[in-house]
Amino acid sequence: MRLLRSTDLALRVLMRLAVAGESTPTTRDVAAGMDVPYTHLAKVVAELQHMGLLTARRGRGGGLNLTEQGRTASVGAVVRAFEGDGDVVDCEGPTPCPLNSACRLRGALRRAQEAFFASLDPITVTDIAAEPTGALLLGISRAAGTPGP
Repeated sequence: MRLLRSTDLALRVLMRLAVAGESTPTTRDVAAGMDVPYTHLAKVVAELQHMGLLTARRGRGGGLNLTEQGRTASVGAVVRAFEGDGDVVDCEGPTPCPLNSACRLRGALRRAQEAFFASLDPITVTDIAAEPTGALLLGISRAAGTPGP
Protein backbone atom coordinates (compact mmCIF):
# COMPACT_ATOMS: atom_id res chain seq x y z
CA MET A 1 0.00 0.00 0.00
CA ARG A 2 1.29 3.43 -0.88
CA LEU A 3 0.18 6.55 1.00
CA LEU A 4 -1.08 9.60 -0.82
CA ARG A 5 1.28 12.58 -0.87
CA SER A 6 -1.22 14.55 1.23
CA THR A 7 -1.17 11.84 3.91
CA ASP A 8 2.61 11.91 4.03
CA LEU A 9 2.62 15.71 4.30
CA ALA A 10 -0.05 15.67 7.02
CA LEU A 11 1.98 13.29 9.17
CA ARG A 12 5.17 15.28 8.64
CA VAL A 13 3.44 18.57 9.53
CA LEU A 14 2.05 17.05 12.73
CA MET A 15 5.48 15.64 13.63
CA ARG A 16 7.15 18.99 12.96
CA LEU A 17 4.65 20.87 15.11
CA ALA A 18 4.92 18.27 17.89
CA VAL A 19 8.56 19.33 18.40
CA ALA A 20 8.07 23.06 17.76
CA GLY A 21 7.98 23.96 21.46
CA GLU A 22 7.12 27.62 21.92
CA SER A 23 7.86 28.55 18.30
CA THR A 24 4.99 28.97 15.87
CA PRO A 25 6.29 28.30 12.39
CA THR A 26 4.20 29.53 9.49
CA THR A 27 2.92 27.32 6.71
CA ARG A 28 5.58 28.86 4.46
CA ASP A 29 8.29 28.04 7.03
CA VAL A 30 7.18 24.42 7.26
CA ALA A 31 6.85 24.11 3.48
CA ALA A 32 10.39 25.46 3.03
CA GLY A 33 11.72 23.12 5.73
CA MET A 34 10.10 20.14 4.01
CA ASP A 35 11.02 21.37 0.54
CA VAL A 36 7.43 21.06 -0.70
CA PRO A 37 5.26 23.56 -2.58
CA TYR A 38 3.48 26.01 -0.29
CA THR A 39 0.16 25.50 -2.13
CA HIS A 40 0.21 21.75 -1.49
CA LEU A 41 1.05 22.19 2.17
CA ALA A 42 -1.57 24.93 2.63
CA LYS A 43 -4.31 22.49 1.57
CA VAL A 44 -3.05 19.88 4.02
CA VAL A 45 -2.81 22.45 6.84
CA ALA A 46 -6.38 23.57 6.12
CA GLU A 47 -7.62 19.97 6.43
CA LEU A 48 -5.65 19.40 9.65
CA GLN A 49 -7.12 22.60 11.04
CA HIS A 50 -10.62 21.49 10.03
CA MET A 51 -9.96 18.20 11.88
CA GLY A 52 -9.04 20.19 15.02
CA LEU A 53 -5.46 18.90 15.08
CA LEU A 54 -3.78 22.28 14.69
CA THR A 55 -4.53 25.98 14.84
CA ALA A 56 -3.39 28.46 12.24
CA ARG A 57 -3.23 32.20 12.87
CA ARG A 58 -2.62 34.71 10.11
CA GLY A 59 -0.61 37.89 10.24
CA ARG A 60 2.09 39.22 12.49
CA GLY A 61 2.70 36.84 15.36
CA GLY A 62 0.73 34.15 13.56
CA GLY A 63 1.74 30.63 12.77
CA LEU A 64 0.85 27.00 13.31
CA ASN A 65 0.33 25.30 16.65
CA LEU A 66 -0.51 21.71 17.43
CA THR A 67 -3.62 21.34 19.56
CA GLU A 68 -3.83 18.89 22.45
CA GLN A 69 -6.11 16.80 20.25
CA GLY A 70 -3.35 16.89 17.62
CA ARG A 71 -0.74 15.63 20.10
CA THR A 72 -2.85 12.66 21.11
CA ALA A 73 -4.31 11.96 17.67
CA SER A 74 -4.08 8.40 16.45
CA VAL A 75 -1.82 8.04 13.43
CA GLY A 76 -4.32 5.47 12.13
CA ALA A 77 -7.15 8.01 12.35
CA VAL A 78 -5.12 10.64 10.50
CA VAL A 79 -4.16 8.17 7.78
CA ARG A 80 -7.79 7.01 7.43
CA ALA A 81 -8.98 10.62 7.15
CA PHE A 82 -6.54 11.48 4.39
CA GLU A 83 -6.64 8.16 2.54
CA GLY A 84 -10.40 7.75 2.70
CA ASP A 85 -12.14 4.45 3.23
CA GLY A 86 -12.35 3.37 -0.39
CA ASP A 87 -11.26 -0.01 -1.66
CA VAL A 88 -7.63 -0.66 -2.50
CA VAL A 89 -8.68 -1.65 -6.02
CA ASP A 90 -11.47 -0.15 -8.12
CA CYS A 91 -13.66 -3.08 -9.09
CA GLU A 92 -16.55 -0.87 -10.18
CA GLY A 93 -14.59 1.61 -12.36
CA PRO A 94 -15.17 2.51 -16.00
CA THR A 95 -14.40 -1.08 -16.95
CA PRO A 96 -15.97 -3.19 -14.17
CA CYS A 97 -14.12 -6.35 -13.24
CA PRO A 98 -15.83 -9.45 -14.69
CA LEU A 99 -15.03 -11.30 -11.43
CA ASN A 100 -16.87 -8.74 -9.33
CA SER A 101 -19.78 -10.96 -8.35
CA ALA A 102 -17.60 -13.86 -7.15
CA CYS A 103 -14.27 -12.24 -6.30
CA ARG A 104 -12.45 -13.14 -3.09
CA LEU A 105 -9.55 -10.76 -3.71
CA ARG A 106 -11.52 -7.60 -2.94
CA GLY A 107 -12.41 -8.81 0.57
CA ALA A 108 -8.85 -9.97 1.25
CA LEU A 109 -7.46 -6.59 0.20
CA ARG A 110 -10.06 -4.78 2.35
CA ARG A 111 -9.06 -6.86 5.39
CA ALA A 112 -5.37 -6.16 4.72
CA GLN A 113 -6.08 -2.43 4.43
CA GLU A 114 -7.98 -2.44 7.72
CA ALA A 115 -5.15 -4.39 9.41
CA PHE A 116 -2.73 -1.71 8.18
CA PHE A 117 -4.89 1.08 9.66
CA ALA A 118 -5.46 -0.89 12.88
CA SER A 119 -1.71 -1.33 13.37
CA LEU A 120 -1.39 2.48 13.32
CA ASP A 121 -4.34 3.17 15.65
CA PRO A 122 -2.50 2.88 18.98
CA ILE A 123 0.35 5.14 17.80
CA THR A 124 -0.04 8.86 18.55
CA VAL A 125 1.54 11.92 16.97
CA THR A 126 3.58 12.38 20.15
CA ASP A 127 4.88 8.82 19.77
CA ILE A 128 6.15 9.35 16.23
CA ALA A 129 7.82 12.66 17.12
CA ALA A 130 9.65 11.28 20.19
CA GLU A 131 13.43 11.06 20.34
CA PRO A 132 15.52 10.52 18.35
CA THR A 133 13.12 11.76 15.65
CA GLY A 134 12.37 15.04 17.45
CA ALA A 135 15.96 16.26 17.44
CA LEU A 136 16.33 15.32 13.78
CA LEU A 137 13.12 17.20 12.89
CA LEU A 138 14.39 20.31 14.64
CA GLY A 139 17.80 20.02 12.99
CA ILE A 140 16.27 19.76 9.52
CA SER A 141 13.99 22.72 10.23
CA ARG A 142 16.86 24.92 11.44
CA ALA A 143 19.04 23.94 8.48
CA ALA A 144 16.23 25.03 6.16
CA GLY A 145 15.89 28.34 7.98
CA THR A 146 12.67 27.69 9.85
CA PRO A 147 12.53 28.75 13.48
CA GLY A 148 13.16 26.24 16.23
CA PRO A 149 12.22 26.47 19.89
